[in-house]
Amino acid sequence: MSENFCIATYRCYDDKADFAKKAQSIAVGLTVGSWTDLPEARKTEMEKHLGRVVSVTVHEPEGAAPGERYADLAIAYPDLNFSRDLPALLVTVFGKLSMDGKIKLLDLQFSVDFVSAFPGPKFGIAGVRNLLGVHDRPLLMSIFKSVIGHDLPNLREQFYQQALGGVDLIKDDEILFENPLTPLEKRVEACMNAARQAESETGQKLLYAVNLTGPTSQLAANAKRAINAGANALLFNVLAYGYDALHELSSDREINVPIAAHPAMAGALYPSPHYGIAAPLLLGKLMRLAGADLVLFPSPYGSVVMPREENLAVQAALVDTSPPVVTSFPVPSAGIHPGLVPLILRDFGHDVVVNAGGGIHGHSMGTAAGGQAFRQAISATLAGQSLPEAAAEAGNDALKAAIESWGYKE
Repeated sequence: MSENFCIATYRCYDDKADFAKKAQSIAVGLTVGSWTDLPEARKTEMEKHLGRVVSVTVHEPEGAAPGERYADLAIAYPDLNFSRDLPALLVTVFGKLSMDGKIKLLDLQFSVDFVSAFPGPKFGIAGVRNLLGVHDRPLLMSIFKSVIGHDLPNLREQFYQQALGGVDLIKDDEILFENPLTPLEKRVEACMNAARQAESETGQKLLYAVNLTGPTSQLAANAKRAINAGANALLFNVLAYGYDALHELSSDREINVPIAAHPAMAGALYPSPHYGIAAPLLLGKLMRLAGADLVLFPSPYGSVVMPREENLAVQAALVDTSPPVVTSFPVPSAGIHPGLVPLILRDFGHDVVVNAGGGIHGHSMGTAAGGQAFRQAISATLAGQSLPEAAAEAGNDALKAAIESWGYKE
């Protein structure tokens, strides 16, 4: 296919449809609108705008129950039809079509020209590692919890205890918005002060991803306020604001810190087999193209479960080296405790961020011990040691207590 097309792949369910005709109607209807009724002279003029059916693969197993017949349709859309921004592309390929029965957008292949409009992540995996000076292990992130209604001293103490545990990144809770108790700049100043105090004791750098919120028109200004106050990373609820908002932030030269993309709202879009946008596209390919340095998504193990195959496809989209933008850090999240570290490293490898909330704060020996338990679990797993063996060693009391509380899987 010419590099002047973007190709969308859909899964369409229908017990009776002629899928070839369906694909053709999509290709025409979402581009030139009509074709057979056009005079020949007009067809010659409009052909460069016409969508093209690339493939139709029908899945019609013998004895299939009602509702199980489907086809995967690949349709190419000329770049001439839309401007170089993600909203324009998404409205073209799935705007009206998303309301046309049981049809799900599985994937997008971008043209070389379209991708050239997107610089991608500023930092990505290599850049985040360079900021932290950590290259030999997976990273560890912890999450502020129960932060609504807390004042700055309480927030600072919670941050400090997390930092003492040896985490590499601490992120705000995504529901912590601007409020009188912990306003943005004062929150950043208090937490970064705690980060410096902890670093003096642990010798370890860390990134604080402060939640970037407010009206869309003020996002860039708020990001710069946070950075001027000392913030060295940002958390952003991308799907609530839109991919273009992330692209604008990541492309801004003055916003020179990593951006972590939170998956809030994703559950409204990816879980159904019949509707929405597939998770590897929604949370993988599009997040990376729009400029997310780190991308959070539900893990296949914890409390908000995404099927493992789908999960690993999200990761693959983030770390695939073939696109001409840098790779993004995968951050499988939700319900993670130290006993799951062997599974995370088995499935996601070295370049992963182990992310925990309750698995750190709920540790029986306290928040700092929660972080230490994860670090001990990571070290043991990288050394090829089982967690029970590591927990039995002197100095690994935090890991031992974590296994007693949550168990382990290997």
